[in-house]
Amino acid sequence: MILDFQLIENFYRQLPVKTANARKQLGRPLTLAEKILYSHVFEQNGKIFERGADYADFAPDRVAMQDATAQMAMLQFMLAGRDNSAVAASVHCDHLVIARDGADPDLERASVTNREVYDFLKSASEKFNIDFWKPGSGIIHQIVFENYAFPGGMMIGTDSHTPTAGGLGMVAIGVGGADAVDVMVGMGWELKFPKIIGVKLTGRLNGWTSPKDVILKLTGMLTVKGGTGHIIEYFGEGAESLACTGKATICNMGAETGATCSLFGYDKSMSAFLNATGREEVAKLADLNMDHLVGDREVYENPGKYFDTYIEINLSELEPYINGPFSPDIATPLSKMKEAAKINGWPEAVEVGLIGSCTNSSYEDLSRAASVARHAIGLKLAPASEFKVSPGSDQIRAVAEKEGFLDTFRKIGGQVFANACGPCIGQWERKDSEKEKVNSIIHSFNRNFSKRTDGNPNTHAFVASPEIVTAIAIAGKLTFNPLTDTLVNNEGKAVKLPEPELPALNVRYSGKAQEMLKRASSGNKPEVIIDPKSDRLQMLTPFSEWDGNDLAGVPLLMKAKGKCTTDHISMAGYWLKFRGHLENISSNYMIGAINAFNGKTNSILNRFNGSYEAVPSVAKAYRDSGTGSIVVGEENFGEGSSREHAAMEPRFLGVKAVLVKSFARIHETNLKKQGILTLTFVSKDDYNRVREDDLIDISGLTSLKPGNALKVTLHHSDGTSEAFFATHSYNESQTDWFRAGSALNIIRKRKK
Repeated sequence: MILDFQLIENFYRQLPVKTANARKQLGRPLTLAEKILYSHVFEQNGKIFERGADYADFAPDRVAMQDATAQMAMLQFMLAGRDNSAVAASVHCDHLVIARDGADPDLERASVTNREVYDFLKSASEKFNIDFWKPGSGIIHQIVFENYAFPGGMMIGTDSHTPTAGGLGMVAIGVGGADAVDVMVGMGWELKFPKIIGVKLTGRLNGWTSPKDVILKLTGMLTVKGGTGHIIEYFGEGAESLACTGKATICNMGAETGATCSLFGYDKSMSAFLNATGREEVAKLADLNMDHLVGDREVYENPGKYFDTYIEINLSELEPYINGPFSPDIATPLSKMKEAAKINGWPEAVEVGLIGSCTNSSYEDLSRAASVARHAIGLKLAPASEFKVSPGSDQIRAVAEKEGFLDTFRKIGGQVFANACGPCIGQWERKDSEKEKVNSIIHSFNRNFSKRTDGNPNTHAFVASPEIVTAIAIAGKLTFNPLTDTLVNNEGKAVKLPEPELPALNVRYSGKAQEMLKRASSGNKPEVIIDPKSDRLQMLTPFSEWDGNDLAGVPLLMKAKGKCTTDHISMAGYWLKFRGHLENISSNYMIGAINAFNGKTNSILNRFNGSYEAVPSVAKAYRDSGTGSIVVGEENFGEGSSREHAAMEPRFLGVKAVLVKSFARIHETNLKKQGILTLTFVSKDDYNRVREDDLIDISGLTSLKPGNALKVTLHHSDGTSEAFFATHSYNESQTDWFRAGSALNIIRKRKK
């Protein structure tokens, strides 16, 4: 067993008492989310927290980091000056492997091109008592799910899809690296106590419908910001009918609603999965604590009373969905896709179908997709689209090879990539993507923002379940509906694909995971050395403290128009290789965002010379002049990935404040942690007042405190000025982050 069993044993020993105390505090029945949250409050002092209003400090059981974010997290941890991680932690090498030629050659190439980064992460893990998972072991969330997650636990991870572990009844939340540092140095981790959305699942899935369709539908209902500040808690007989890995898929993609996390109550499917993955002892403890690992009966009997929002979905009536393009909340039932594609002018020919990723790479996923491919072979159908597969972990790959799934995919012309993120995060060398051809692809991943998958802004990426992706790749048409449509086979006959077959039960995972893990060393600890000339890694220096003055005459850097995700703010793909070098990666700051004044990307006014230049170069000019700059944006600014580079880059480039209509949760916290002032318009129409060449004052900083508004004054180039107010969400401790210049600066002072 890989995980820390003693930690889990101690947790379950204390859980009944903590749950009873929380129920007594609140004087009412508890949701599952509340049971887990209250059992993980950093200081158990009996305080009652108001959902959506009060901040609470929590004590997560563990921290997980993927290689792209772990670099900056570990660099910040080193700056904090601690000797060991105070909690169980792990590093997973999954993001830096580029998918191109297939698993073996891609891993070989990655081990050479990324050796410096891998060596850094490995040595840092050994030094600070952290588990290290080498390249090829699998995607962070799949590894955590198979080895570390346990019902009722709480963890944070430096990746927005950390909530995958909610499929095992765990509150698992995506955060930035600075948050991870808080927990790793033994401090409480701060979070506004979430509201809770209750989703009751009734009925049972059938035919072509899969767990993925539950979250595709719900994302369409809630939109990409409707879950912000909430935990989504699933319950009902429909929830209990789902396989544990199907629950994980739903929780994984809950991040696309902006939700803090998602989770299911403990049931037989979770017990079976724990046993299948060699965690029998954990299953026994969870079985004994089952009443504490689900919401109270009264809550589920009267959900409208105990949840902040209540939704019901009948699985028996649910049909397959395809979401996209360009946003994961554009949800289209499969039966409506022909009409939607025609109305919107979406390219109907599908060039590539891709399955796998952290969202849909379980045994069950690959089994059902393989059954579709097997039926196609038997019906003498030749796939019309390219087909790519990314297994979620080495354990999954071993089972899939043994069961013949991967051979089936190869027989229909499929290419099997490494057990890594690959195309899902733009780590895919797609041929001719630089030509920016208008085209459609379909995948079983979670996000489909413009340019995310292959760097081509004209690629229309659609999201569906693995079985629907496989069927559409065989047909080659976005509008193909396997429930109703036929295809012409190699003999000229019209044939119809049968429904996917149900996966086999009682599958036992291999024990190969142990071979992929480098356990933390308690012996001689290596020094972590970074070459000063490296273009991949760079030691951090502390950011400067606030100078104690209001902001005056600060130029506007950029006014972003429309959707501005962390992919727009700090792109992945090519730029992933600079994730450990703040200066170099800052050269991608906001290069994907649309300038509201000219509709272009990476083309903004430089006040100093009147020309239009790249965003990073203008930011550097303003920083070096001593003025710094201010960024303005629209709704849900910073949605998407947890990448804190999108907050560290502007800090490095001298951005003083970010003023928007609304923030995505993780990005706002990341900006605050790095010492950047985060403000929202009181009146969203004030966004329209901001002009391209404005100089901006922000006053009231000397009395910054929770609840007070700040005055924003725009000085226009025509000599006129206008003022309005902006609000903030800082609490007392967060105002200290601002004054200190960053949250990390406070940790460093405490060390001294």
